[in-house]
Amino acid sequence: MKQDGNEEAASQSRPSDTADTPQRGDASSGMSATQQRSPRANAASDRLARSQRPQNPGVRQTLYDVIFEADTPLGRWFDIALLLAILASITLVAWETVPGFRNNPDTKPWFITGELILTGLFTIEYGLRLYCARRPWRYAFSFWGIIDLLSILPTYVALIPSTVNSRSFVILRSIRLLRVFRVLKLWRMMSEADDLSAAIWRAREKIIVFLVVVLVAVTISGTLMYFVETELWEEAGATADQQSDFTSIPQAMYWAIVTMTTVGYGDVVPHTAPGKVISAALILLGYSLIIVPTGFVSAELTSSKQVEREYHPCHRCGADRHRLEASFCYRCGAALQQ
Repeated sequence: MKQDGNEEAASQSRPSDTADTPQRGDASSGMSATQQRSPRANAASDRLARSQRPQNPGVRQTLYDVIFEADTPLGRWFDIALLLAILASITLVAWETVPGFRNNPDTKPWFITGELILTGLFTIEYGLRLYCARRPWRYAFSFWGIIDLLSILPTYVALIPSTVNSRSFVILRSIRLLRVFRVLKLWRMMSEADDLSAAIWRAREKIIVFLVVVLVAVTISGTLMYFVETELWEEAGATADQQSDFTSIPQAMYWAIVTMTTVGYGDVVPHTAPGKVISAALILLGYSLIIVPTGFVSAELTSSKQVEREYHPCHRCGADRHRLEASFCYRCGAALQQ
């Protein structure tokens, strides 16, 4: 009877135990949504948080898709027009420096008018980018925001009467060419640029070792050449007018770099027989070393092409060669079937 009583007490305690079990399960299921989501969902959420695209539909969101994206027909045409404007601006900057055009009073107004028109277009574009960005100040202080500002600022500064020569801003105006990289997303070029930068980053340790070897070779050969050319040149009875070209060790290191890269400017040359032997040896060493970094990067590119890509086509346009982690088609923007 006592045993039956114990079994009855145990049976009465089981419902409470089983009732606690779902609660513990609910507690475990009450984990944060971020922990329960897949890595791809977390990555997409992080990209959305960092994105400058306005969340609410409207004019700003439409402008953002046209200006910052190239997945829509309007976005593609906008990037093509932007590319043509950038190339036209760089062409004007280059031809404006030709003496025949710069000093010609008939062509100078045309260059000024063209530059003002293109600067006005770039200013409107810059203003629209600030308007449609979710966080305008964040975009203004970003890398591309600073590039956009520097591309239009020189023209307005040159309009201010001052003693500053307008030709001093040519280098700043040529920064507009950097904006071409933003347009590379039109033709899968940005993906290829990512592959190249990733290959260089993976081969960074080998490249660093290579640069250290080159630096050591340049320092040793430059120092040796300095002492050889100065000491033997003086012992050969050279006059004061026949001073050696190797006036210092940094000058000799400059010669070593020019010689090792097989450029050969000819402004600094050896005059003694031992110096010429060292020069010939350094040229042969440069021929053997100059191809080394190319081999490192080529090997990394080949390995990445074999591992990082799979050939699942897009069901809408049929484009293939997508990245393993790709969620959307690079050509039409459709969601890929995993």
